[in-house]
Amino acid sequence: MAKGGLDAQARQGYTLIAPPFLYALLILAAPLLTILTYSFLTDGYLEVVRDFTWANYVQVWTDPIVRTVMLRSLMVSALVTLVTVLLAFPVAYYVSFLVRPEKKSLWLFLITIPFWTSYLIRVFLWKVILGYNGVINSSLTGLGIIDEPLTFILYNVNSIVITLAHAYAPFAILPIFVALEKIDRSLLEAGRDLGESRAMTFWRVTLPLAMPGVLAAVLIVFIPTIGDYVTPELIGGGKIPMIANLIQVQMLALDNRPLGSALAVTAMAIVALVSIVFLLINRRFLKVRS
Repeated sequence: MAKGGLDAQARQGYTLIAPPFLYALLILAAPLLTILTYSFLTDGYLEVVRDFTWANYVQVWTDPIVRTVMLRSLMVSALVTLVTVLLAFPVAYYVSFLVRPEKKSLWLFLITIPFWTSYLIRVFLWKVILGYNGVINSSLTGLGIIDEPLTFILYNVNSIVITLAHAYAPFAILPIFVALEKIDRSLLEAGRDLGESRAMTFWRVTLPLAMPGVLAAVLIVFIPTIGDYVTPELIGGGKIPMIANLIQVQMLALDNRPLGSALAVTAMAIVALVSIVFLLINRRFLKVRS
């Protein structure tokens, strides 16, 4: 009887999860399978020839231009992730440890204010701020600090990193804040009672316990930034293409959908490998924490 009841509950559970599962399968899996299939086909003139080939992947892994763009994408994403997490951790620490409990919700509300505007609008605003006649150059020129506008703050890697770090800062602050909130404050008091300084207590207790949140922030920032298309196009002026820009050129400008699909699949595979590494590291910290 009990077994029959469990089977009935299992069937009810499957019935409940079936619609969202099928929806996710249709929305997510179908496009991915389509791109994967295209990556093994042959490009013809304004059409896709349905002949199986490895040539697209051979070109992806041997073409020096593709290799350069891919390495640049990884470098920029890693740099954005590093800058974002380093800037996000002090903010999350301040809100978690120094802000009074009744005001934490207000701070979290303020942190999410950038989400009120479109990502595209924020990118354009940074272009205005960093431009040749933008806010920074106009202010420095008006104060007499510089004689002519700075040219190295726009249309380069620095401007891309600044824009992306600002755009994804809330995504890094929130998971770190959640991890810090879960830390038992008595552990920190015990460390100080044993004669540890605040710095050593932070290094030996707070930081290791907060690492799951830090690693989550790393993944949340790294994964979307490596495939960002808008920021390199607008802030980089098209002079510093990343892998998403190269995929767009192959898919639309050159109408080479098989090669564009191979680029997309390769980028997804690299991101998946990096994500697996960080997830394994995160599991290690979770075991230590438990």
